[in-house]
Amino acid sequence: MQDSDHLEEIDLVLSGVDTGRDRLVTDSWQRCIESYGMDPSRREPAHILSQMEFREHREQSERLIATARSGLRSLFNQVAGQSYVLLLADDEGVCVDFFGDRNFEDDLRAAGLYMGYKWTEDLAGTNGVGSCLVTGEPVTIHQGDHFSLTHTPLSCTAAPIFDTKGSLAAVLDVSLLRGPSPKLSQNLAMTLVTNSTRRVEMANLMAATRRDWVLRFSVSPEFLEVDPEAAVALDGSGRIVGMTSGAQRTLDPASKGHLIGSKLEDWLELSVDDLPDFMRGRPSEQRVLRMIDGRALFGHAIAPQTPQMPSALRRRKPELPGALGSFAGPDPTLQALLLKAARLASTKLPLLIFGETGTGKEKLARAIYLADPRACGFQPLRCAGLSTVDTVFEANAGTLYLRGLEDLSLRAQAGLLSVLENRPDLRVIASSRSTPSALTDVLRDDLLHRLVGATLDLPPIRNRADLDWLIDRILRRCSSDDILLSPLARAELKSRAWAGNIRELEHVLESAVALCEGVTLDIADLPPPPLQPPALHAAGTADLEALLTACDWNMSEAARRLGLNRSTILRRVRKAGLVAPH
Repeated sequence: MQDSDHLEEIDLVLSGVDTGRDRLVTDSWQRCIESYGMDPSRREPAHILSQMEFREHREQSERLIATARSGLRSLFNQVAGQSYVLLLADDEGVCVDFFGDRNFEDDLRAAGLYMGYKWTEDLAGTNGVGSCLVTGEPVTIHQGDHFSLTHTPLSCTAAPIFDTKGSLAAVLDVSLLRGPSPKLSQNLAMTLVTNSTRRVEMANLMAATRRDWVLRFSVSPEFLEVDPEAAVALDGSGRIVGMTSGAQRTLDPASKGHLIGSKLEDWLELSVDDLPDFMRGRPSEQRVLRMIDGRALFGHAIAPQTPQMPSALRRRKPELPGALGSFAGPDPTLQALLLKAARLASTKLPLLIFGETGTGKEKLARAIYLADPRACGFQPLRCAGLSTVDTVFEANAGTLYLRGLEDLSLRAQAGLLSVLENRPDLRVIASSRSTPSALTDVLRDDLLHRLVGATLDLPPIRNRADLDWLIDRILRRCSSDDILLSPLARAELKSRAWAGNIRELEHVLESAVALCEGVTLDIADLPPPPLQPPALHAAGTADLEALLTACDWNMSEAARRLGLNRSTILRRVRKAGLVAPH
């Protein structure tokens, strides 16, 4: 479409002339001019976030990305031969995951079809992701449907992904840099993307409600167990506690009520006590669900993974908010620490996070800050070399993060104390490589008591039981391709001492991904460890016990992580009187 044709068509639409455009597109164009003050003659540049901003969005979406990625890979394999690119955007329009042909990476970046770009309507005009966020409906924005002249070559088909409570959580977009002229050519893309979002929602519901009943349903018995259209999760009393968006459309198409919190009997002629009759023991065609309005569906019930207790007595494991939920994997020690952090997040209590270099202290501080809905303004300050505080401190910051508390000079301590006395509303989160007791030798007593209200001890990764999870997560973040890790390479990574902890592991994997020529990252792709390994053999009894727990009391693996012989580890264990749990 020529620029003049596009501008003329926008003028006709805004003048009330019927150009055959969808009402959704017309409404979006009007918003762009009347609400956002955008100029249709201006080519809007792609809006890309800073690396720090993008990292925060990516971390917030970690759970969704992990749930969705296999399904998105499957979808990309279906459309890759037709030059499509897949984008997963969060609820703020930021692309947090991407599948595309690396041969066209420069063109994709120039068009904004890449990770870290923001696609809200107020920044990019009418577009697939932005319009989908506004309407909450699947949309195809094809070529001249785009408001900005920059994007008129594109064809974008997007569908929303809702969370288990019915709130819009993300958008899945399938785009072409240059598509065929007819808009109908994107009908297949629409079918594929809506099917994929339905499956992502289903997978998310199943992962989030393992301790609840799940009732999946379909209009056809043949697809009931392999690809159902919708599902709800139910607590022990039969109350709906989770759903897919298809459940809202199926059970309450007129949107007369709210599914979440309602009883199953409000919609179907059965109760939670009837659900065992709809499990796999009966043929699918006999599992008929009768709806209150007379319609019929076929149902498949899935029992809780743990014995169901009466809802009044059942205590559910609290969910960690935001980035705290994706900070660690299945490590009991870290999960307990994160639960403590979540409970402290909404308080004004000053926090001290301590741990070795590279363990993720600043990342944890940001996660705590983001977990407090009332928090505003996060300002990090590096204590090393800081002479004054008041001149570098932003007056509107609500949370001050002090990095490396042990490096704070006496002059800076006095200045910080003055700031804290004048700003009693200021929340302080500090980090240190030293233990709290060691800080008493370097900090003034009156300042120390203001900074250490509660402490959080981050373990080194050699003591983490979720090291496999951590390796896989960093590997996914290093590459948009599904690079596999060979067993030998994984064993080598798990055997290293990691003096630099997560930071060092990230550098090693980033280097290995860059050097890897195939789809499998092998031991030869890994850069060698430092020539001088850290002197970890002096670890105390508590550290040794934590390490053994992380290694599931595998003496050989513990010896490799410490750089010692297995016999030395055995002698240490006997001397310390440590006994493996039965």
